[in-house]
Amino acid sequence: MHCEQPACSGSIQDGYCDVCGSPSTVQAASRAPGVETPTATATVVANRSAGSATNRPTGGTTASYRLASAPIGSARSSSTIPTRRLSASARSRAPRLGAGITTVPSTPITDPRSAVMADPVVEESKRNCPSCGAEVGRRRGDKPGRTEGFCPQCRSPFSFTPKLQAGDLVGGQYEIVGCLAHGGLGWIYLGRDKNVSDRYVVLKGLLNSGDADAFQAAIAERQFLAEVEQPLIVEIYNFVSHEGAGYTVMEYVGGKSLKTLLKDRMRANNGQYDAIPVDQAIAYVIEILPAFAYLHANGLIYCDFKPDNVIQQGDGLKLIDLGGVRRIDDATSAIYGTIGFQAPEIAELGPSISSDIYTIGRTLAVLAMEFRGYQNAFVDRLPDPQDTPLFQQYDSLYRVLAKATAASPDDRFQSTDELREQLLGVLREIVAMRTLSAVSHSSPSTVFEVPTASGASLDWSELPKLRVDPADPMASWLAGISIPDPLQRAKILQSATTVTLEVQLALAYACIESHDLNAATDHVNALLTADPWEWRAVWLAGLTALQRNEFDAAIAAFNAVYGQVPGELAAKLALALACERAQQFDTAIGCYEVCVRCDANYSAPAAFGLARVHRANGALEAALSALDAVPMVNRSFVESRKLRAATLLEAGSFEGCSRAYDSIEALSIDGHERHAMEVAIYEAALARLLRDGDSPTVNIGGVPCRSVAIRRALESAYRELAAVTEDRSERIALVDRANTVRPRSLV
Repeated sequence: MHCEQPACSGSIQDGYCDVCGSPSTVQAASRAPGVETPTATATVVANRSAGSATNRPTGGTTASYRLASAPIGSARSSSTIPTRRLSASARSRAPRLGAGITTVPSTPITDPRSAVMADPVVEESKRNCPSCGAEVGRRRGDKPGRTEGFCPQCRSPFSFTPKLQAGDLVGGQYEIVGCLAHGGLGWIYLGRDKNVSDRYVVLKGLLNSGDADAFQAAIAERQFLAEVEQPLIVEIYNFVSHEGAGYTVMEYVGGKSLKTLLKDRMRANNGQYDAIPVDQAIAYVIEILPAFAYLHANGLIYCDFKPDNVIQQGDGLKLIDLGGVRRIDDATSAIYGTIGFQAPEIAELGPSISSDIYTIGRTLAVLAMEFRGYQNAFVDRLPDPQDTPLFQQYDSLYRVLAKATAASPDDRFQSTDELREQLLGVLREIVAMRTLSAVSHSSPSTVFEVPTASGASLDWSELPKLRVDPADPMASWLAGISIPDPLQRAKILQSATTVTLEVQLALAYACIESHDLNAATDHVNALLTADPWEWRAVWLAGLTALQRNEFDAAIAAFNAVYGQVPGELAAKLALALACERAQQFDTAIGCYEVCVRCDANYSAPAAFGLARVHRANGALEAALSALDAVPMVNRSFVESRKLRAATLLEAGSFEGCSRAYDSIEALSIDGHERHAMEVAIYEAALARLLRDGDSPTVNIGGVPCRSVAIRRALESAYRELAAVTEDRSERIALVDRANTVRPRSLV
């Protein structure tokens, strides 16, 4: 069974993927959780003032700071809340981090008792009113701050004194061991479940539990959390009361939060910020995304994702703190979140899948770089890429973050699966760009086929083709159309009984192939009118522009596609080709280099493109290095060595001729082609010799660069080429040239 996660090539073994470590998901009966009440795990930022926001479509233009982009998205498209309900195995096996692409250091699983605070005191600098956030309990002169009292602003009571002590038995079942931390709802306690083998549990305060009726209502409203069953999400065991207070009982997760890991790195770096390595930061987010997919599929929104709420234990992760989780159709409960992570539309539209994706993007940015001002100056935007070294180094990372945290929810990723797929591509790119050796693997794409280019040139028709969405009603019918002639194919497509999106895309591509570019443009415009966020239509617009040699328009289209699918190499290869044609060589070089390093299917066409650009810039050695990146097992390897030899001959030096001969010496090519290339090499050497004289220290295929030796070698090459030439007149011409070039003798 193949892994169900997007862009993962692994298979399910014992319920888990052997590559990315994600648990298998199965269809489960839907359930109807109750309506929850707000819990104060973070700052209250807004109350629901509008109806429930639905899951919105992908869209928006994420323009590179270097290039212009074609517009994508101009009107809101309607969509429905997902009805698919997923369940996952509850076994506590920890998935491997890194998705099989990179390595993330393991974190020791801590002994629960070692996490208990010896002196449970809240620092005065961290004492704030749980209702309005005002400073409370602070020192005045020599007098220490009060741990209990009333807020001077809103008059709400506050208390920083633990309500439970070691040895207390809560709910007749849970024996308190001590305090673990202080949160928005008060102290968090470690306990032992006396009814289940003394297992360790965590007890956390429950809101609205001041009296029996309120407590029962709070339990009813949050009971659905006990039904959440996913290995990446902390498990809720029970809800209990003790001396008028209510508590949520949950699984103990031993390890360190990502926020703690950041603090540890900063401490080890002498107080200077030390971001988590970018590949590891992406790996963390990729690993936790299936948990969000599970929640969203069950109609739940997490709301308050941040580094504090992910625990690494050993080689796995856990999403903790479900206090802010709410149903997607909840239109009454207060909304909780954290400044710097929460989406800007929350106050007006409320939480949605798009707002969760926003928090994920912001969390990744905070993990991967020193994001100064993320809670003030950049509270609702990313820093400029030209001022951010990480974004300058990894443009694709900037693109994926820009889309995930777009100002409009319509312009973000449509689902966490879509975000995960693109992050996997970005992670492969980042890891590959750090590797100097030629790439020998390929990574399948769910939206693009592999490029078909196999020669030194690259045409628009050799760029990767769009894959047909298997969920399209006409997918099977389209799979049966294998007519090479685009005109005949277009006629069949026009006769489709049902004109679906995939049929329209196929028809537009057939028009481009048949050079009916006006019709292709009409089809593209119709697609974008129906859905302004359909980036595949913009891809076809870019192909049409390439056909018309309108390179600026092609650049804008492919740059827009790049912004929508930052992890796809197809967008980078197309953008590189358009920039090459427009002689915007710097951008072309950057995109080609990424393709060369990341995927064996892209290495050859990208390497040839990179060589063309470097040759145009007069950078001979850079062009040769690009051609050397084509792996020996690639079908274009022979072509790359031949082009390498031709490139070396352009220099016209003895050394260039010698290296050109070495490039083709071990190639498996037919006799005529080999002899023709040898003729070209010895002709170039003789021309240089006639101009500059002998260079006996250089050998070309074992032949020293002396007049007599080179002439004899060239004469032999002419005769060998003539022997395998079928055309009689050409044969005679080659023999005449051999007689002309041979060295003179007295005999």
